[in-house]
Amino acid sequence: MLEKRYNPKDIEKKWYDFWLKNEYFRAEPKSEKPSYCIVIPPPNVTGSLHIGHALDITLQDVMIRWKRMSGFNTLWLPGTDHAGIATQNVVEKALQEKGVDRHELGREQFIEKVWEWKKLYGGRIINQLRSMGASCDWSRERFTLDEGLSKAVREVFVRLYEEGLIYRGDYIINWCPRCHTALSDLEVEHEEKKGNMWYINYKFAREAGYVTVATTRPETYLGDAAVAVNPRDKRYRGIIGKTLKLPVLNREIPVIADEFVDSSFGTGAVKVTPAHDPNDFEIAKRHGLPFINIMTGDGRMTEETGPYEGQDRFACRKNVLNDLEDLGHLEKTVDHDLAIGHCYRCKTVVEPYLSKQWFVKIRPLADEAVKAVRESRVKIIPSGWENSYFDWMENIRDWCISRQIWWGHRIPVWYCKSCEEVIVSRDTPSKCRCGSDNLRQDEDVLDTWFSSALWPFSTLGWPQDTDDLKTFYPTSVLITGFDILFFWVARMIMMGLKFMDKHPFDHVYIHALIRDEEGRKMSKSKGNVVDPLEMTDAYGTDAVRFTLAAYAAQGRDIKFSRKRVEGYRHFLNKIWNVARFISMNMQEGEEVMPVREAANLSLADKWMLSRLCGLSEDMNRSLEEYRFNDSASIIYQFMWHELCDWYIEMIKPVFYEGDRDAKNSSLSALVHVYEASIALLHPFMPFITEEIWQQLPGKKEVDSLCIRPYPTAEEGIEDSGAEEKMAVIMDAVSGIRSIRGELNIPPSLELRVLIRTLDSSDSILKENSAYVIKLARTKEIEIGRDIESPKNSATAVKPAMEIYVPLEGVIDIDAEISRLDKEFARTDKELMFIKKKLANEDFRSKAPKSVVKENQARYDDYKSVLEGIQENIDKLKSWGKQEE
Repeated sequence: MLEKRYNPKDIEKKWYDFWLKNEYFRAEPKSEKPSYCIVIPPPNVTGSLHIGHALDITLQDVMIRWKRMSGFNTLWLPGTDHAGIATQNVVEKALQEKGVDRHELGREQFIEKVWEWKKLYGGRIINQLRSMGASCDWSRERFTLDEGLSKAVREVFVRLYEEGLIYRGDYIINWCPRCHTALSDLEVEHEEKKGNMWYINYKFAREAGYVTVATTRPETYLGDAAVAVNPRDKRYRGIIGKTLKLPVLNREIPVIADEFVDSSFGTGAVKVTPAHDPNDFEIAKRHGLPFINIMTGDGRMTEETGPYEGQDRFACRKNVLNDLEDLGHLEKTVDHDLAIGHCYRCKTVVEPYLSKQWFVKIRPLADEAVKAVRESRVKIIPSGWENSYFDWMENIRDWCISRQIWWGHRIPVWYCKSCEEVIVSRDTPSKCRCGSDNLRQDEDVLDTWFSSALWPFSTLGWPQDTDDLKTFYPTSVLITGFDILFFWVARMIMMGLKFMDKHPFDHVYIHALIRDEEGRKMSKSKGNVVDPLEMTDAYGTDAVRFTLAAYAAQGRDIKFSRKRVEGYRHFLNKIWNVARFISMNMQEGEEVMPVREAANLSLADKWMLSRLCGLSEDMNRSLEEYRFNDSASIIYQFMWHELCDWYIEMIKPVFYEGDRDAKNSSLSALVHVYEASIALLHPFMPFITEEIWQQLPGKKEVDSLCIRPYPTAEEGIEDSGAEEKMAVIMDAVSGIRSIRGELNIPPSLELRVLIRTLDSSDSILKENSAYVIKLARTKEIEIGRDIESPKNSATAVKPAMEIYVPLEGVIDIDAEISRLDKEFARTDKELMFIKKKLANEDFRSKAPKSVVKENQARYDDYKSVLEGIQENIDKLKSWGKQEE
């Protein structure tokens, strides 16, 4: 006998350990079964499970469990990312708390400390994934810095270098003065802020007059190499070629003409700072201008800035502006909105910075990746994301892959100190070809995303030609958030096509962003972050998983509500109670006959078995199309409403009062449909379904639900006639229930009902009136084609019938109208109060948005209630006139 209430804490670990012990998640390197593979987007080794991870994991696990049950050789390959900058920051902070600086330790010792940290804390995120029920093949767990992946990274780097697709050069990169490293464009987060535009006058060096330039970064004027104007700008044609003198420094710079200059920006004359702006960098290369670096790696001013040397960049800005104003060179300051770039890790304002870095020449790789999506070799779902993908790929810049940190894949390049030879090698060289062993390896490491870009094939054993690689590449689908579509997805497509000559996955499913209940982005500063582990602790993992799947509509952001999780916790109890109902109606050791041997199936039994056909088809189709929310809704509606609210209520009299044969037949149908429903639900709610399935009666072909064949239409017994008949019966019951609800008639009061039938509904209702009497709680029912509406009766109209409920002795119409009038007045008073509040501009402008929104929702609810009350009053008045 099952416990009275379902307790997730008692069973989740039990069944996860059972699945692991029996190796149900393990994939076969070689198999006759069709293969299905998902590589997990590797979470950072520093991370802990957040609600986005929980959504990712849930959707991937739904697909893997469904395909495993559908007879596929499934591999869900797990792992973690070494997360270069993030991990180094975490360990550095931990050392600093002990008064230790990484530079004091030195590179080798610091890296040892990081590995020690990884050993202690790196498994946290993996354990959290397991707690969510993730059915990964843990025997194949990978780490982006493990030996096999490191070999793959070196192989890719060397091949790209040998083909001229990796190069080293001076370039303007995004620089984080806090992390002391370069950042790719994608690693810079832009934030809109109110700022200023300063207008500075540059005087001519050898004549009177000046040129005014506008800038949002006045301190960078110290690195100016020219002022540029558009050659078609008539205002400045006469000054092209003349010389200007920089204030304070008195360095002379030319006025040049360049087509790039936007004449409508500022004054139409722009300062050119080649070492600190990517556009100015390109202008300088065209005109042979000098590159003057005015800033150090930690954001302080260099000796090139004269009196400002050593100052912090923001202190320098303040001092520069004071000096320009004192010297009469600051013409004006105006407000200007800015998009300020910040480091995605430490949130420091980044600087455009001239530096020698390693780059991937990306265009040849990007062109092939664009073609793969255009030709539908890779299908992005929802398809709306394809345009974003194309826009980014077609405007892509070379990828800066070097990072000035210690934790990561060290760049496999060595420099000979004797002859300055550059050695790029798969293996660590012992000496240069000049014979010298005086070699120095490049200090930089590769961008974390470089190794992640190889994830779909490096984790399967590449560059070796392994069985896993042959069986599971290309993988089937990548499920991820849109925030890493360019960071990771696009780069995996590029690298997969380049090194495997095949796309890395057939489908990319992009799920939406999870926001709070009010639609705001979650952040610690707002205090609106949802902890999925707290949710699973409170409601059970299955309830959280089902909620996330039910929310996952394609192309729509998710407004996460705790109440929705509570609602699905009730769903767990509902399906648990079905299992208890079955066990309470069976003797210990009693067998259940196979449903196809049952001889006395009732209409309700036949209807349920037929509905199982359509249910199974709908579930398989919606999962095939990644309509997770539809799948969740389909199984929820079936189990809660059709199975529990209708079918079980219809067969209860058979269980309690019917003959033995009828009971056995209905028990057989119930167990068959319920067991299949539990199997259909399993990918979404693995724990409760396994617990129930293990305790259901009947012979089982396998030892676990997770490997039971996923139900198809063949598991049901199609009977369209039974479904048509049940539709008529359900219409009759629903019509009577709606009258009862509208008139506030207590459920305990049995009603007299007359039904005027049309077409075939007459014989259907007469033959099955017992169902209507039981479910609608009627004491007397008349059915016929010639029935007329009695006076003083309530009416419900359905497609094949009109339903009449005589009200005499049931309710006092005048008293009910009076009650509803009072309820109308009370509700209207509440409505007017809220309406007045919402009309108050002071309230709307000063109250928190959430409060205004809540009041608007209450207003809409009251308005809807009023309309319903008025509709019922009008109906009662019309029925009262019948009496007259």
